[in-house]
Amino acid sequence: MNKNSNSYTIIYVAVMVVIVAFVLAFAASVLKDRQDRNVELDKKKQILASLNIDADASNAEALYNQYIKQVVVVDYKGELVEGIDGFTIELEKENKKPEEERHLPVYLCEKDGQTYYVLSLRGAGLWGPLWGYISLKADKNTIFGAFFSHKGETPGLGAEIEKKEFQIQFQGKEIFKGGQFKSIAIVKPGKSVVGMDFVDGISGGTITSQGVDKMLLNSIGGYKEFLIKK
Repeated sequence: MNKNSNSYTIIYVAVMVVIVAFVLAFAASVLKDRQDRNVELDKKKQILASLNIDADASNAEALYNQYIKQVVVVDYKGELVEGIDGFTIELEKENKKPEEERHLPVYLCEKDGQTYYVLSLRGAGLWGPLWGYISLKADKNTIFGAFFSHKGETPGLGAEIEKKEFQIQFQGKEIFKGGQFKSIAIVKPGKSVVGMDFVDGISGGTITSQGVDKMLLNSIGGYKEFLIKK
């Protein structure tokens, strides 16, 4: 075959595409279990972070098993749903469903003789999704700890939501006031809001702060019926 012909070039490119595609598919298949494991460990580290427990890849599994005693699933009425693995629930998918079809995970924790409830959060920021976890004390009202993360928020601005300096503000805040669900407001530094607890937002990260505010309202609001049950 004439190596200078168009036919040779087309065939050569097609063969190379097939070979590269095969190599990539093979690599993805070989690495899938390891990738899935890393995702699982990262999720467990995030859940632990909302409980003010520092963990890394070497101890996340052990600490998770030590403190997380059970994962239950609740519906929009706050009723327990059987037969679903709460750890594998993806809020991004659940949020696209009608409210009455959603399933939400609750992580039941015991730490230092106290019971805590960890709730999952999902929302949208300026450039992409926001997510996180928030832990409540046994009263299902007072925040014990919070963890937030993002995909693509601006470094030094909106991305600051993942810093402890921002997250620690939530400790001790209450999501119910006078028996009514209020959530936690994110306000501009120096501002305040009447009738609900609030924290300072990120300077220069207004849209991301608003995204966290909406995420808390919508995500925690989905658990409202569960939280008011005794």
